Amino acid sequence: MKVSEMLAALFVLVYSGSYTTLADDIQCTCESKCDGNSCRDKTCFYSWNHGQESRGCFPDKSQCHVIDIPDVYIQCCDTHFCNANISMPKTKEEKPSRMILLVGLPLLLLLVMSMAACGLVLWLRSRRQDRQLVEHNTSMLKVPSGGDPTYGDIFDEFCTSGSGTGLPYLVQRTMARQISLVQCVGKGRYGEVWRGTWMGESVAVKIFSSRDEQSWFRETEIYNTVQLRHENILGFIASDMTSKNSSTQLWLITHFHELGSLYDFLQESTLDPEGCLRMCMSIASGLVHLHTEILSTQGKPAIAHRDLKSRNILVKRNGQCCIADLGLAVIHSQSNDYLDVGNNPRVGTKRYMAPEVLDESIRVDVFESYKQTDIWALGLVMWEITRRTTVNGIVEEYRPPFFDVVPSDPSFEEMKKVVCVDQHRPSLHNRLHSHPILSTIAKIKKECWFQSPSSRLTALRVRKTLSKLDQDHDYDIDKLKLDL
Repeated sequence: MKVSEMLAALFVLVYSGSYTTLADDIQCTCESKCDGNSCRDKTCFYSWNHGQESRGCFPDKSQCHVIDIPDVYIQCCDTHFCNANISMPKTKEEKPSRMILLVGLPLLLLLVMSMAACGLVLWLRSRRQDRQLVEHNTSMLKVPSGGDPTYGDIFDEFCTSGSGTGLPYLVQRTMARQISLVQCVGKGRYGEVWRGTWMGESVAVKIFSSRDEQSWFRETEIYNTVQLRHENILGFIASDMTSKNSSTQLWLITHFHELGSLYDFLQESTLDPEGCLRMCMSIASGLVHLHTEILSTQGKPAIAHRDLKSRNILVKRNGQCCIADLGLAVIHSQSNDYLDVGNNPRVGTKRYMAPEVLDESIRVDVFESYKQTDIWALGLVMWEITRRTTVNGIVEEYRPPFFDVVPSDPSFEEMKKVVCVDQHRPSLHNRLHSHPILSTIAKIKKECWFQSPSSRLTALRVRKTLSKLDQDHDYDIDKLKLDL
């Protein structure tokens, strides 16, 4: 056969379908499982599978049809290199985002609602527990008719007999939230004192100023950690930090004594010698309880007041007094060998400072030194009381200690000159020596004012002397109650 006839026969085979394989294949862009960058087959394809692109060729178009699966896309074409410029349609790319919104948003809302529901349940449960505590303790704040409000039933529930701290912290917080402030009864550099009501009964609410925050912390610490229950120590009920008008208030809630401080009481009232003795003995008893360390499982460390004065002593209805304001107190435990002076920058009242405090010779690392400064101040308080005691129809006007030698607000240096340099002491009226009770008290005062701290009486010795005086002058107790 001639060459021309062979070419003609091949042409006929190609166009007659007898040899279609090579003629029907198309060339495609190829990116995987291919030799080089292209391949030949029946159809070209472009695929997008969960963010991964791929290009190549299929032997037939049946593989181009897939079920509509999220994040999967295939497109086929049948011309040379037709898959080179195919890309993922925008609508297909946005589909996962829509799915996230359609599925994720309801789940997020469901989660938020579940958390809110849980929070509501916990809040309602807390309210119910608080209400149960209040209902449980309602009967414990009923003040007995007549006499002083002792609130004794509260402490009998939570504290051992004889001495006790405040209430459990949760009960304190519950009470503090339900107290209504009624009347401001006192103001000072420390803040304010209000008469409040809780369950129809009166309580005292001391609201500390922000600059005296350390005093609130100190009093709260002492009342909550030390067994302090005593008839001549102001009864502690609760302590709380509360928010009023976008500002934080520090509350100390105690028993309320309507006669107010000894300072206020002595401005308007006078005493007879028996009433004077009763007041002095009650203050000495309170100081003895503070100064004494009780060694037991329910014991207490020794405490020095450091700011004893007539403004920090309250008068009770039965003629006794109770000591208040422990913001500067010093704690000492001989059994545990520690001395805690606190970190309160406030100092005591200059008018009542002992000589060793004024001349800065006090031994700050010895607890007895602080007790001896309390004794100095106790003598001055007793002097204030005896000035307002009537003997033979004579009584003096109220005056603060050293009123005749220093101004109303004396400086540290002025007090130092009078007490340390001049060694001046308050004068004693002659009428005091004409009565056996007052003459003994006058002698006690002088022994509280010795320049040498170690020579002064102890609180226990003062109380014992006054107690003996009380026994030697047996009188009708009911007659001593203040007729106010």
